[in-house]
Order: sequence, then structure tokens, then C-alpha cells
Amino acid sequence: MDNVGARLRELRVLNRLSQRELAKRANVSNATISLIEGNKTDPSIGLLKRILEGIPISVADFFNADVEPESQVFFRDSELVEIGGGGISYRQVGADLEKRQLQILYEHYQPGTDSGRAMLSHDAEEGGVVISGHIEVTVGNQTRILGPGDAYLFDSNTPHRFRNLSREDCVLVTACTPPF
Repeated sequence: MDNVGARLRELRVLNRLSQRELAKRANVSNATISLIEGNKTDPSIGLLKRILEGIPISVADFFNADVEPESQVFFRDSELVEIGGGGISYRQVGADLEKRQLQILYEHYQPGTDSGRAMLSHDAEEGGVVISGHIEVTVGNQTRILGPGDAYLFDSNTPHRFRNLSREDCVLVTACTPPF
């Protein structure tokens, strides 16, 4: 039984039932529902069947039903997804951006790193704020060196490039819409 607790919670929420209401319908304690949903205990098939009858859904349908997972709202540092390489770290907030309109990145440029000799261009808007260090940003024919607290915002169709020419790391938080 792979992640029964999360699946039970998703179905309960989709059916607009509180833990208390589902527990009452299944004739079990509210704590039992809470423990199962928190993956603190695995229910027997008999107990799971009784709980699912309170929704109502069969055990077979429970394991076969397509349940839309609840969108993750909060992300720990360890949950950011690394999508960079070569001395530049792009740590993305959220793994699957297919249904998202916004991409947020925690960027880390090591000294001497560059987003590439060829200027980037893509259909989006992007912006960012320098957290620490310095970064050279070129957008079209404009170039600036930005430091902590400085920011940028531009149409990404305009060719652009990022370079860390300093001897210290540079950290930025950036956003791009739609995701690149």
C-alpha cells in the first residue's frame, strides 16, 4: 500500500469531509483517521474498507482512482530541484511546472561563471534580485553590474546574458513567466 494516508486525505478532501465526519461515518475514532492520513499507522484491509465505505468508495477504486494530488505550497531548502550545472546552480521551486505560469529560481553563480557566450532569448518575462555578491547583466545593448538589493526586470525576448566577473559567489532569486 503505497502512501495510503495521502491518498485517503485527498479523497476525503475531494468529498468535502472533515476527519471528524469521516470517522463518524466509519465508526472509528478521529485519531485513527488522523494517524492513517499522517502515515503514522497502516490500516488493515478490513479497517480501510470500513473507512472507505464512509466516503463511499470501494477498496479497488481507492487504489485505481485518479486522484488529483494537492498542490505543494511550501518547500524546504532540500526540496528545491537543481536544474543547473557548470558552476551555476539553478535551484527551482517546485519540480513540475507543467501547470504553472511562474518559475522561481534560487541562483548561485561561482566566480568567473557565465550563462553562456551566446545571448539567451526566449518568450517570457523575467526578473530577479541580487541577494549577495555581484553579477553583470546584459539585456540588449544595456549592461549593468548589480549588487546586493539591486534588481532587474525585462522582456526575455530581448537577448540577455549573466556573468559573475568578481572573485566572490553571487546569489540571486529570480522569476520567469511563463517557465523557461
